[in-house]
Order: sequence, then C-alpha cells, then structure tokens
Amino acid sequence: MRFTTLNEWLAWQETLHPAEIELGLERVRPVLERMGLGHPEFTMVTVGGTNGKGSSVAMLESILEAAGYRTGVYTSPHLLHYNERVRICGVEVRDSSLCEAFERVDQARHGTSLTYFEFGTLAALEIFSRSTLDIAILEVGMGGRLDAVNLLGADVALVTSIGIDHAEWLGNTREAIAREKAGIFRPGRPAVCGDLDPPATLLQYAETLGTPLYRAGRDFGYTVEGTAWSWWSVARRRTALPHPALRGGFQLQNAAAVLMVLELLEAHLPVSQNDVRHGLETVHLPGRFQVMSDGGVTRIFDVAHNPHGAQVLAETLRAHPCTGQTHAVLAMLADKDIEGVISAMRDVVDVWHVAGLNVRRGASGTYLAERLLASGVRSPVHTYADVTTAYTQAIAGAQPQDRVLAFGSFYTVAEAMKQAV
Repeated sequence: MRFTTLNEWLAWQETLHPAEIELGLERVRPVLERMGLGHPEFTMVTVGGTNGKGSSVAMLESILEAAGYRTGVYTSPHLLHYNERVRICGVEVRDSSLCEAFERVDQARHGTSLTYFEFGTLAALEIFSRSTLDIAILEVGMGGRLDAVNLLGADVALVTSIGIDHAEWLGNTREAIAREKAGIFRPGRPAVCGDLDPPATLLQYAETLGTPLYRAGRDFGYTVEGTAWSWWSVARRRTALPHPALRGGFQLQNAAAVLMVLELLEAHLPVSQNDVRHGLETVHLPGRFQVMSDGGVTRIFDVAHNPHGAQVLAETLRAHPCTGQTHAVLAMLADKDIEGVISAMRDVVDVWHVAGLNVRRGASGTYLAERLLASGVRSPVHTYADVTTAYTQAIAGAQPQDRVLAFGSFYTVAEAMKQAV
C-alpha cells in the first residue's frame, strides 16, 4: 500500500493533479472501467443543483433508511472529517475502508493524474460496489455534465435549484448553468426539477434527450396546513406530513422534490407514509442552519456561500428573530459572488466579524471588509486574520440575548464548529 493512514492518502491526493478543479470525464472514465465499476447492481439517484443538494440527499437517505433499505451516500465537501463524504446505512465509513479503496484506485489509474474529487468519487463507488446496497445517492460536486459523479447514469436524476455559482467553470447566467446541471439527465430515465422557474435550456435539453421531466409546481408540489404540510403529484397525495427536522423555509421545496424522486422509485423501492414521516422527523445535516444553544449566546452555523443560499439564510433568520443582536462571522472564497452574498445579508446582521480563509482561493479579512464598506454596510465591521480568532472574539463580545452566525463557506463553518464543540 502506498500509504498507511487516511491523512497521508488525502495529503498526497491534493498534490497529484496540478489543478484543484478540472472538469471533464475523459481522464477518469478509463480508470472507472479498469476498476469494473461501470455497471452497478444497485439503484442510483444523482442529485445536482446550486443549493439544496445536501439537504435533499440527507432526506432521501433518512426516509429510505426508515424503510429498511441499505443505502450508500456520497457527498462533498465535508465539514470536520473526510469520512463524512461516504456513508453506508447512515454510518461514516472507517479510515481503513477508505485507504483500501484509495489503494485500488491508485493501482487502476495507471499513472493518470486525477483531481482530489475524482479520486474520492472513484473510491466511493468502489466501496459501494462491495457493500451490497439497495440504493446509492450521489451528490454532484460541481455542475453535472462534466462532474465525476456523472460517470454513471442514474435511475432518477434530481436538480434541486439553479442559481449563479462557480461562474468561472459553469457560466455566468442561469441558462448556461442549467444546461450544465441538466447533464446528469439520461434518455428514457426520469428526472425531477425542484426549481419553480427552470431556465429553458434545462427544459429543452430534457425534451431533446427524451428524458421524462417532473417539474415542481406542475407535476408535483406541496401546501402548508398549519403545523403540517401535504404533498401532491398527479398519481398520489401524502397528507399530514411533519416539517423536516432541517430548519429553513426552503426545506419544504427540497422535501417535495425528494418525495417525487421516491414516487418514481416506488415500483421497486416502496416507502410507506410512516417511513416518510419518520425520515423527515429524524433527518440531520450539520451546517445547514444548525443551531446550538445552552441558555447563553445562540450559535448558528450555515454553509451558505452564494447569493441564493444567502437569501434563504436571511429569510430563515427573519423567521426566527432574536431579542438581541445578530453577530455574523463571515469568511469566503475569493472567487465567490461576495457582493451578492453581502447584499442578501446586510439587513439581518448587526455586527460583522470578517476573517481570512487560509486555504487556496481564500479571501482575506481585509478584502471582505472593503467589500462590506463598498456595498454601503454601516454596521460595525471587525477584521481578523482567521476564522478561529473571529469566532472567539464574536462569542466573547456577544450578550446572552444575542446570536452568533458563522457562514460563507464550508471552511468557515468547519473552523467555527471546532471552537463550539
């Protein structure tokens, strides 16, 4: 074996390919074929979209597990531990399993230079192939058409939402981005779109390809009924459903699309009303409006990192007001739409604590402070070199009735969570 520990493998993978991101399947597909992973025996769902992917994957996993099915889940990125990316029946795989899978990928690549994400995707598929699964749920890393997850054709594809993100790679319009995300569609295999206003490029591609497309608001939807909600499709109605345990108004839209996916899998993976209820009530996903409170300062963690995600976060904060001030710890990658995120959040933040991200593509705290001032923010702005210092100082300066929000990137939330646990 090339390495004996997971950290050694991961550190090596980060240096294997000259670029952190390189979209395309021409390098990774031959490795997949040499590993014999091209024709899985389990059912597969691929989940793409700008926001809502992680929440949708978590709800699918929770409901299917409640129904007794053996699930495999591959997501990215992780917050605290790489093992979060690969789960079998809801349990993160062990270091040893990942190391063994990495070794098999290394042996099969025959010198091919793979990115960190491509290496991990192949390893996850290798683990799934040896795990006797009923279903695998794969989250697209970026876009869809050229993402490594798209090596395999899903039985059902889900596109959750379409917004502007990763513009450098996917395009700077919703129309261009929608076409990339529609790349996970397959001829004759159903797809679900949870976006209420999908661009014409997605609709046209589905029609040209011959993909049966089920659209939110037309083929399925939901209504809120007091403390419960109901879901409908052309063929079925589910009533008196509990709200998902994940906070945020947009989660019902995600849940509605998830139930449409499950409806399309009904013939061979049926789920009961009790399975749906239990799955929604017990679903858990760190970093999505995750709230911690011990009677003092309320701490909130949210990985929102683009304008659409920030708008949803702002709406959720308004729906759950506090009697004190909202302190925001913000750190972002420099290639994100920083001004768009600030614009969405400026009216719900009372005090800003901005920090640098000490990672590739990380923006400095000074740069974020400049963007806040240029955007017309008049709230107090404190600048720090790193998230750890910013979060510690934000907590120290907050009063018991205040709340401290960490957001802007998975990296931001991960560093802040380390101080909170």
